[in-house]
Amino acid sequence: MNKTFSVIIPTYKEPAHLDLCLRSCIEGAAGEPEIIVVVDGFYDLNKEVLRKYPEVKIINFERNKGLSIATNLGVYYASNEFILIVNDDNVFPHNWDQELSKDLAPRRVLTPNQIEPSPSIFSQFIIENLGVDPTIFDLKRFWEREKKLRQNIIDNSGTTLPFAMGRVDFLMMGGWDELYPSPHVVDVDFFLKCQYFQFDMQRTYKANFYHFGCV
Repeated sequence: MNKTFSVIIPTYKEPAHLDLCLRSCIEGAAGEPEIIVVVDGFYDLNKEVLRKYPEVKIINFERNKGLSIATNLGVYYASNEFILIVNDDNVFPHNWDQELSKDLAPRRVLTPNQIEPSPSIFSQFIIENLGVDPTIFDLKRFWEREKKLRQNIIDNSGTTLPFAMGRVDFLMMGGWDELYPSPHVVDVDFFLKCQYFQFDMQRTYKANFYHFGCV
């Protein structure tokens, strides 16, 4: 049985990437996920994009509060059992929810692998340039190519964004630490806590998200 997701997308100053992210999320879903966009202090910059997607729930910060607070608040207001936290410069593969739901479970962090246009520090990522400009990105071409790159493999390296897990598990772990001034360590800190408490940290290659890697 497919599980219904709440998708949490913190966003900042990347309306073109957000537009593609939302379109791929909605058009690529097999079901009807709840989508929560947390606008971290720049609503006017993003409002034209958000008006295109009336089904999206919006949390708007009048001033920038940082990635940790934005993410945590999005999860707090989510209504489904499982959450998926995504960067706004990610592109969703086709039937992403159907594929991820097969391997979700309590006390498990499930990370879909990523495709990036340039070399990455993460050896698991697929390096293939399918586009670097979100305004002309060929979504259908990406979906066709991504399906050919899927593998029926799961390993224990699930420690990167995006990731899915139980909403209750995320809140039980205290979410992302809001004391860090930089957003570049909060996910590492969170994954270390999950490992310490012996969560399953899994990466699936059955669905690959595209990542521009610009933020």
